Amino acid sequence: MKFFVDTAEIEPIRELAATGLLDGVTTNPSLIAKSGRDFMEVTREICEIVDGPVSAEVVALDHATMMKEAEILRKIADNVCIKVPLTVDGLKTCKALTGEGTMVNVTLCFSANQALLAAKAGASFISPFVGRHDDNGFDGMDLIEDIRLIYDNYDFATEILVASVRHTMHVLQAAKIGADVMTAPPKVIHDLFKHVLTEKGIEGFMADWAKTGQSIL
Repeated sequence: MKFFVDTAEIEPIRELAATGLLDGVTTNPSLIAKSGRDFMEVTREICEIVDGPVSAEVVALDHATMMKEAEILRKIADNVCIKVPLTVDGLKTCKALTGEGTMVNVTLCFSANQALLAAKAGASFISPFVGRHDDNGFDGMDLIEDIRLIYDNYDFATEILVASVRHTMHVLQAAKIGADVMTAPPKVIHDLFKHVLTEKGIEGFMADWAKTGQSIL
């Protein structure tokens, strides 16, 4: 499963990229606003750090203006992935852009039927929001299972990008189901490293090493 980080903050992206674990980045208008930086500038900087897809979202709601915005955004770098909402105009834009060879991430997916439409429109990625689904009394992972089944039934090339990831169990469940990608805030990715027995093991090794009085350097 590919790991994307969901942020517009440069330092966490740089840190995770250095681990070799990072396959891409997702951003949205809310994350850009939180960063307090210029949209174009921060997107360009992220694209210089990460070789994989960097999602940059259009803010227009009509097809014609979405296309104009996408034309500007995809000139930032070759790895820009245009992010569009799951609406009629969003899927029109998706179809047009993917037909021209541009990566498209269709976002705000909350049903398997919506995911089916996005795949038929040629989406590179579909972003089902599991955390928000959970918030509204549903099981977000049931949605991922349904999309995986449908995509496998028809051999769709669209990659399932599990979004709105809230905790490490979402990551584990997504991997077990066979999602192609997950995107999570930096904290969730860092939490994947943590286990009490790993920490205790390191403490034990360090204590024993100190007793030897030796040094590798």
